[in-house]
Amino acid sequence: MANTVKLRIDGKEVHAPEGANLVDAAEAAGIHIPNLCYLKGTKAVGACRLCLVEVEGAKAPLIACNTRVKEGMNVATKTEKIQEMRKFVIDLVVSMHPLDCMTCTKAGVCNLQKYAYDFEVKESSFTRKKFGYPTDEANPFIKRDPEYCILCGKCVRVCKEQGTNVLDFMGRGVGARVITPNDKPLQESECTFCGSCVDACPVNALLEAGRWRKGREWEYEKVNSVCLLCGNGCDISVSTKDGMVQKINSGAVEGSVEKYICAYGRFGFDSIDADSRLTSPLKRVNGALKETTWDDAIGIVAGKLKAAKEDAGFISAASILNEDALALKNLAASVKTENVDTTLSLYADPDTLRASGSADIDTADLILMVGLNPSQQKRVLPALDASVRRRVQRGARLIVINSVEAKIGEVASINLVGDEASLLKAVLKAAIGKGMKAGKELQAATKNADTSEDIEKAGEMLLGAKGPLIFSSPALFAAALNLKGAVVAVPLESNAKGIAVMGLRGKGKTYKEMASGAAGLNVLYAVGEVPLNKRPGVDFLVVQASHLTEIAKQADVVLPSAVFLEAAGTIIDYMGRLKYLPMVVEPQGDSMGHTDIFIAVAKAMGSAIKKPTEAEVKKAAKAKAKAVAGPFEKKEGLDVSPEEMIESVNASVINGSRLLWLKQAEAAGV
Repeated sequence: MANTVKLRIDGKEVHAPEGANLVDAAEAAGIHIPNLCYLKGTKAVGACRLCLVEVEGAKAPLIACNTRVKEGMNVATKTEKIQEMRKFVIDLVVSMHPLDCMTCTKAGVCNLQKYAYDFEVKESSFTRKKFGYPTDEANPFIKRDPEYCILCGKCVRVCKEQGTNVLDFMGRGVGARVITPNDKPLQESECTFCGSCVDACPVNALLEAGRWRKGREWEYEKVNSVCLLCGNGCDISVSTKDGMVQKINSGAVEGSVEKYICAYGRFGFDSIDADSRLTSPLKRVNGALKETTWDDAIGIVAGKLKAAKEDAGFISAASILNEDALALKNLAASVKTENVDTTLSLYADPDTLRASGSADIDTADLILMVGLNPSQQKRVLPALDASVRRRVQRGARLIVINSVEAKIGEVASINLVGDEASLLKAVLKAAIGKGMKAGKELQAATKNADTSEDIEKAGEMLLGAKGPLIFSSPALFAAALNLKGAVVAVPLESNAKGIAVMGLRGKGKTYKEMASGAAGLNVLYAVGEVPLNKRPGVDFLVVQASHLTEIAKQADVVLPSAVFLEAAGTIIDYMGRLKYLPMVVEPQGDSMGHTDIFIAVAKAMGSAIKKPTEAEVKKAAKAKAKAVAGPFEKKEGLDVSPEEMIESVNASVINGSRLLWLKQAEAAGV
């Protein structure tokens, strides 16, 4: 636990962590020090001068955001002199800022508006300045309007910290502005459209495109939820109005290295009411899919399952909720089949994910990335990529071990390319040689490993680290367990760990066998957006999905399911945290949640299964994980690349929203 110091702020005794700045120390004590440029968690730059405070004994006011607390310090934040200086700053900024607050989309959450109100600045006493900079709004995601920019630099810093490096300053003084490389539109830069800059911007200079007249901030109902579009399971904040999602922002705690969501999570919500959205059950009539009633569709499916019994099989995406997984297990038991599997088995052993640990990346001084190639540009575990890059920016060191050149290796202290299992063995040999304790079996296993200068350095770094954290692909988890530090297996789907913990894997045919048609089944029931485009060789195919995917078009019966923003339940992310998802909006049309559909099918078969409770989920989560041995070998991995897997699973989101523009632009090399 960090040492604390005692100081006084505005006469109030405050205890703050040693090394904290005055802005954070005051905020923790319920005292707000005005600021425009400070971005919690990043290095303070002291650009706006709004956070000036008086400190007893100091010759002049100090900048609170980059002044560290000291024992016995006496701070005054609201003296007459300080307030006058702050009013001067706001007055000057307002002279260069449009005064259209009545119609501005950011009204109500604009920090400049708040401080202008606090300091009674209606109109600037300085000569008004207008620069006439063009607005960048050629893309469907982010609108940049330099006329509103107050040069706080938050967008520049957050972009640099997460490693995208698209935004930077050009010029000096009041004529400076934030630009992209060569001052090109965003879509002609390396921008990934994650929108971190939008979350950071305190004014209307950066805004989600299409927000105009779609509601003011105080009209929105804001709900915290979780994005289920990839293995990161990012926290999100969903704003709704009139029963519709209007925008999504990062829902992580301010300053957290996890405060990131990618373009899919931020902008893919308009796929909810896309043309491809399924809102009514469908059945095949004379070779074509026709709308039918729920009773008819459920009755057909129940009859087929009841007749098939052990010749029926269930495959599911590993992004369904824990409650859905338990309900599906119970439905399979009602059918009396053990043929139940998920996409998780394509890239991980369930025992691996059950045994995977957890850790706090904020405290890691060394990070090892083993067999993972996260990428913001390709949107493969993008939040992990951003989080690791942020942590490296803040002083942690990174070792990358991969069979190919991983992009994240560009910020690594050591980048090892080759057979991962062999490299892990070599790094461990180097660490043992420098004094790391290891049993005889481990010493014998690493004895003949080939080392190099970089491997020796990696071993030394591992041995000297106080809080090493290892992010591993599930296929290499067992091998990574031999290293020093917490080992976390990172899957490709949001609730993969929850699926493993809930035990959604029967003893029968595997996902590959069922999806390929090699299982010899009579009935196949596919749940969620599974990466399957060609109908397997089965007599009867049921697809339960939210959109009319390629496999849904080939089904005999299609059951319309709710998307994750339309359902309530829980997931377990790869760090082992139980996360809650509320129902944010009502399901479109006649679509229903997966659990409700499973219950209805079971009832039509004459079986009664109940809606799983939170207590059942927690009980399953507490089940003791099986031990995972640590041999230096790589388990069988995906038949397709992680990029193909994620693209396939999210195809309905991409094709059903403005994200299609992004994919087309990337394909065209724009």
